[in-house]
Amino acid sequence: MNHPASPPRPAPSAEAFLAEAHALLGARGLTTDPERMDAWLTDWRGRYTGRALALASPASTAEVAGLVKLCALHGVPIVPQGGNSGMAGGATPDETGHAIILSLRRMSAIRRLSPEAGQVVCEAGVVLQTLHEAAEAAGMRFPLTLGGKGSATIGGLISTNAGGTQVLRHGTMRAQVLGLEAVMANGEVLDLMTPLKKDNRGFDLKQLLIGSEGTLGIVTAATLRLLPAATGRATAWVGLGGIVEARTLLRQMDRAMGDALEGFEVVPAHCLESVLAHQPTARAPLGEAHAWNALIECVSSGQDSAALREGLETALAAALEAGLIADAVIAASDTQAEAFWSLRDGISAAERALGPAMQHDISVPVERMPEFILAAVPEVEAAHPGTRAVAFGHLGDGNVHFHVLAPAGAVRGVWEETQGKAVSAQVHDLVTAWGGSISAEHGIGQMKVDELARLHDPVALAVMARVKRALDPAGLLNPGKLLQSPSPA
Repeated sequence: MNHPASPPRPAPSAEAFLAEAHALLGARGLTTDPERMDAWLTDWRGRYTGRALALASPASTAEVAGLVKLCALHGVPIVPQGGNSGMAGGATPDETGHAIILSLRRMSAIRRLSPEAGQVVCEAGVVLQTLHEAAEAAGMRFPLTLGGKGSATIGGLISTNAGGTQVLRHGTMRAQVLGLEAVMANGEVLDLMTPLKKDNRGFDLKQLLIGSEGTLGIVTAATLRLLPAATGRATAWVGLGGIVEARTLLRQMDRAMGDALEGFEVVPAHCLESVLAHQPTARAPLGEAHAWNALIECVSSGQDSAALREGLETALAAALEAGLIADAVIAASDTQAEAFWSLRDGISAAERALGPAMQHDISVPVERMPEFILAAVPEVEAAHPGTRAVAFGHLGDGNVHFHVLAPAGAVRGVWEETQGKAVSAQVHDLVTAWGGSISAEHGIGQMKVDELARLHDPVALAVMARVKRALDPAGLLNPGKLLQSPSPA
């Protein structure tokens, strides 16, 4: 990975901008030091490295607004950044060095938490795990979690409309946002923080900003919903003969467990084997290997764990008697449940250790997902000899991670840029043909800009472009992300 030895030398107008920005933010809030900036110039996956004029770290919404006004005045592009843990390069600047990185990490206050209202008001830089801990201390919980909860920030999660493992019951980040505060491209503060169940005053602007990846406005705070803390939990690992059986089991668990069913993940044999080989302390939950596995999570705020486990055991026993599943084990403790989840969460790292791979975050309608997997896996492998295609993840949401592992001996960094691009194009073509989405929860960023332009509905793209021009006419907010840059006039 090549990092620039020094930042680009600013033009005279940039020097004036930096002087004004330093006066606004102070030494702690603005730096051009290459060593302090370096860690934030490369995305989490290590695929993109850019340069930046400066790293700005405002401490308040007022400072963000003031900085954005300066950027608008001087024509300086802005790349908002939260935990820098995104999967699509959406928070990495380009190589010109003209943009600033606007980090929201210093804005990390939980302004108010109300168990009575079931709400929390927090700033964009609050880390997801910190929010979980604060909610737990108040006898509540925030119903969204994911593997990167130790680094992902609320602003980033909102900007990418993050998903995770609880979407089946609670929805994506979009469903958790009751109110929003954002700084628009001209520096105005849009205050939509008041949570109203009924409000018909025209467009729901907060929904427009959620998932826009910082291209329409910069999220600075949000009012989020909380739920009562869980009183019971039951987690099971199930062995199945096929992915179609997994879908049938999902339907049965939904009927048997109702609102308690919170997660339903599928793991093929290859993925489990990879994790077991990669994690020396990991153990297979079942005595024999199975073609597919399902990880089932049930959570309730009205039942205790014993009652939940009893209900889950009854449902699984019926599935076993009917020949739908081959074997199952219910976690005897939270420790064992977390061990099950560590197998699921460890798949990406384990497969990355095997060598180069193209990783796709895709969705198709839930009812079509098994047939999609059964059709797409052999088609991709046949078109690209030596590859291995695997699909795992959130079957209950119609979202799987479709990874295509490179042939043995492929060189990391080279294969992805050559054959890998053809692999991704084929996967995206298949997903589109099946009525799905090329990005289920990781966003478009810069990684999928061209593919979105190639495959998405032209009318939808045109509307999105018009919205972008209306809210950010100078194109300074996260340029090159989500939408292709407009052609010069």
